[in-house]
Amino acid sequence: MDPIIIGIGGGTGSGKTTVAKEVLKHFPEESVVILHHDSYYLDRSGMRPEEREQINYDHPDSFDNALLIAHLSDLKGNRAIEKPIYDFETHTRLAETIRVRSARIILLEGILVLASAQLRGLMDIKLYVDTDADERFIRRLRRDIGQRGRSVDQVIEQYLKTVRPMHLQFVEPSKRYANVIIPEGGLNVVAVDLITTKIRDILAQHGEDHAA
Repeated sequence: MDPIIIGIGGGTGSGKTTVAKEVLKHFPEESVVILHHDSYYLDRSGMRPEEREQINYDHPDSFDNALLIAHLSDLKGNRAIEKPIYDFETHTRLAETIRVRSARIILLEGILVLASAQLRGLMDIKLYVDTDADERFIRRLRRDIGQRGRSVDQVIEQYLKTVRPMHLQFVEPSKRYANVIIPEGGLNVVAVDLITTKIRDILAQHGEDHAA
């Protein structure tokens, strides 16, 4: 059988990665691959640093979906990929890559994965993680300062200038494409159990059992 591709969308800081990790706990590690849409930002190394700072990184056009789709196709064909590494401090793609092997379950998470018709067409299950805006902002603030080298003022400016407007224009509307909407993210134990049960059902239909 082809790998099961599960798309996990939702606003910044909603808990998409947490949901993916909670699902991972229910299956052997070698059976699951997690891909982050953030790894597939377009490379901006040909631009000056000040030009990179002006780009709207929350717009669908900021992602290299062509490469991501090619990689998903390779994984579906049981071929390994060389996943890009993106440097958020410089807004450039590193020369190094990470080799990712195919697996029975592929979790694709990102704010705009459900906004792309081409990506949705590759998904077997589509999830949307729904979390209050104030909580999402606080999580983003902590992450960008602690992990991405941003200042408080930079995070607030970007949130008001692009993050919130793009959320309202692209991310929130993509909720209508979801098979399941998950309030509270990875803290929603019932939703995670339902998802893992569905995955096991699909695997069982093909004579496989990948329960941990």
